[in-house]
Amino acid sequence: MTDNSQQSPDRGPHSTPELPTTYAPAEVEGALYERWVERGYFEADAKSERPPYTIVIPPPNVTGSLHLGHAFQHTLMDALTRRKRMQGYESLWLPGMDHAGIATQNKVEQQLAEEGKSRHDIGREAFVERVWQWKEEYGGRILGQMRRLGDGVDWSRERFTMDEGLSRAVRAIFKKLYDDGLIYRAERIINWCPRCMTALSDIEVDYQDDDGELVSLKYGEGEDTVVVATTRVETMLGDTAVAVHPDDARYAHLVGKRIKLPLTDRTIPVVADTHVDPEFGTGAVKVTPAHDPNDFAIGQRHGLESLTIMDERAVITIPGPFQGLDRFEARSAIVEALREQGRIVAEKRPYVHSVGHCSRCKTTVEPRLSLQWWVKVEPLAKAAGDAVRDGRVTIHPKEMEKRYFDWVDNMHDWCISRQLWWGHRIPVWYGPNGEQICVGPDEEVPEGEGWTQDADVLDTWFSSGLWPFSTLGWPERTPDLEKFYPTDVLLTGHDIIFFWVARMMMFGLYAMDGVAPFHTIALTGLVRDEFGKKMSKSNPNSVDPLDWMDAYGSDAVRFTLATGANPGADVPIGEDWVKASRNFANKIWNATRFALMNGATVDGPLPAPAEMSATDRWILSRLNAVVAEVDAFYEDYQFAKLSDALYHFAWDEVFDWYVELSKTVFFAGGDGARVSGRVLGEVLDVMLRLLHPVVPFVTETLWTTLTGGESLVIADWPRDSGFRDAAAEAEIAEVQRVVTEVRRFRSDQGLQPGQKVPAVLTLGETLLAPHEDAIRQVLRLQPAGEGFHATATLPVAGATVALDLSGTIDVAAERKRLTKDLGLAEKEKADAEKKLGNEAFLGKAPEPVVAKIRTRLATAEADIARITAQIAALPAG
Repeated sequence: MTDNSQQSPDRGPHSTPELPTTYAPAEVEGALYERWVERGYFEADAKSERPPYTIVIPPPNVTGSLHLGHAFQHTLMDALTRRKRMQGYESLWLPGMDHAGIATQNKVEQQLAEEGKSRHDIGREAFVERVWQWKEEYGGRILGQMRRLGDGVDWSRERFTMDEGLSRAVRAIFKKLYDDGLIYRAERIINWCPRCMTALSDIEVDYQDDDGELVSLKYGEGEDTVVVATTRVETMLGDTAVAVHPDDARYAHLVGKRIKLPLTDRTIPVVADTHVDPEFGTGAVKVTPAHDPNDFAIGQRHGLESLTIMDERAVITIPGPFQGLDRFEARSAIVEALREQGRIVAEKRPYVHSVGHCSRCKTTVEPRLSLQWWVKVEPLAKAAGDAVRDGRVTIHPKEMEKRYFDWVDNMHDWCISRQLWWGHRIPVWYGPNGEQICVGPDEEVPEGEGWTQDADVLDTWFSSGLWPFSTLGWPERTPDLEKFYPTDVLLTGHDIIFFWVARMMMFGLYAMDGVAPFHTIALTGLVRDEFGKKMSKSNPNSVDPLDWMDAYGSDAVRFTLATGANPGADVPIGEDWVKASRNFANKIWNATRFALMNGATVDGPLPAPAEMSATDRWILSRLNAVVAEVDAFYEDYQFAKLSDALYHFAWDEVFDWYVELSKTVFFAGGDGARVSGRVLGEVLDVMLRLLHPVVPFVTETLWTTLTGGESLVIADWPRDSGFRDAAAEAEIAEVQRVVTEVRRFRSDQGLQPGQKVPAVLTLGETLLAPHEDAIRQVLRLQPAGEGFHATATLPVAGATVALDLSGTIDVAAERKRLTKDLGLAEKEKADAEKKLGNEAFLGKAPEPVVAKIRTRLATAEADIARITAQIAALPAG
């Protein structure tokens, strides 16, 4: 039996109200969710003695709205926390939002532009105030949409990366890193967005193949001529050298010399550097230290000057004919000028090459020398790698470990400063005499004339990297931090391993004395359309999940997403699949309603097995097996498999088999109906509990009606009692064989499912004998009356089912079917006789093999006799 010791304490005799004839999600979901919130079911108690289970939500951007990717991951996180809450854990699913620096600033700047203003017109203080106003008015739409989805988050702990507590955490970690020498300020080549007017980290740059132009041009004169090639001709204005490999004999005579730089009044040196590949192109490269990271490194090794030739908007600033031109305008003008001087050796267009673009606005990124703040990541990244390698943190699925290690083992120092006004301002002050002071959260800000705070703000991922512990009150040792850190699982898409996962690992281990921020990193794939294509707002395949929720209910959307959730794999989804999930919710509703109307109950203990029918024992055996199966799938984050197991158990085994096979018992009444009613109530109770984490609304409505319990949210999770009945399972399997075979035959004959047919069942001493009434009920087989004439006989599972299809059978179709079966039997007989007539085969083959062939021959001969008789018995026609 199932283990009732874990059931809700309020289970007991109660009157069962009737359910409406149809399930209407729109009339149920909103009010039901608000009732859960009002009753505090999702609020976690830091003082509780129950073991903690914690998930922090990947904070959506304050500019965002719910898309299918959110709905997908939220469904899975909600399922995990709902189950753990039912298992007796103090479950905390902590919600919040990210301030999304660039994206949010762009939104407000667009508003100002519509008013004919820029942020510089109103000043920094007024602009930041304007962003806060925007956030209050428009931000956080996604939080309301999360309620529609059914997210069981603790709204009392909702956080925002710019709120007072998290701002304090940002200043504290910055100060700690600064004092430990892990944050520094330096002039380096960075990714610069001329549209957003800020530095970008490497992971905020999207690379794509663009059609460009490769131009080969001559530097120098006469014997001192060198040919170089570039896709960014405009940067030649900032060249301060040409580099060649030290072992390249072609240029040995030039190393150390200075050559003329075209279109300028400057000469530049030829330097020898092992970075140059002598086999690539001409073996000579132009060196622009202020506008290329590799060139910058060459410049550092050779003491070259770094000339910045364009401003923040990528406009040329070098005095001369190109000054004031946009970089792309300058590119064309410079090529034309070089062509006029005969400096162009070759032009290749289109030249497809990888070009970086701002991930926010898609503008082509410009490498640029700039004074920025950096995190020295080497020791932090090593710790993040070690935590996975030594097993403190598990990545699931395991094959995703490689992507993680590829990143943390090869990280470059992280540029954390952004030239924005919205965000956490860098807590460093500069004094009138060159002083530089980092101010922690409890320290006094320097005052007096000449003291100014750094104008830059921090990269958004800096504050979100603190999320697992800053949201729990760090840097203070709060009760929440003591109870709920480390979190249990981070469930997120594999596409933000680099953006967010690695950052949290580095900061969590550093700030929390080597304790990683989570035990498990469960990585999901991305949601795609039903054809496997990426969904995009710019494509017609983009779907607003709220539209599907309105049409089919939130449970249908959730179940569809869960059934596609294989670890690490992308998830295709289409509207037809959501409709199918809606049909499943309706099936659960209708079948439970039927069960309640026919005596299903949870009142009192389960009857003893001896009082039960084989059908009752079978379904309870299967129920316990499914409980164990679902538990195992949850522990392995196999959401697709657990959803599939529950779907087939509910629809196939409970509704299509157990309920149908038990109808004769229910209709007959008496003790049998009482026992089966209690068994059916038990099965529905446990099944609804198992389904609840994935489809919370319909299951809550049905379960509270069935049991009279307060809420599934706080009900107990089912436990496998270990009850199994192999004999009952074998017995019902035989019943299923008979039913399936006769149904197939009826379908072949074109009979309607509800069409009744006279039949004689010869069950003898088989396991089927006790189930004759149930088999007749399911197959719509009437007892044979006067004048019965068997027009078809089906032998199956040791029994025979003789049917009188006079007036209903398609004689031609049945003759065709039997003739086909006869041909197969005759072929089987001929094959067996051929082998048994082969003396060479008989002399070499082992006796068990020969015996098997003799059995096949005997079976074929019996089939031939049976089928021949069936054909002879068919009516003329």
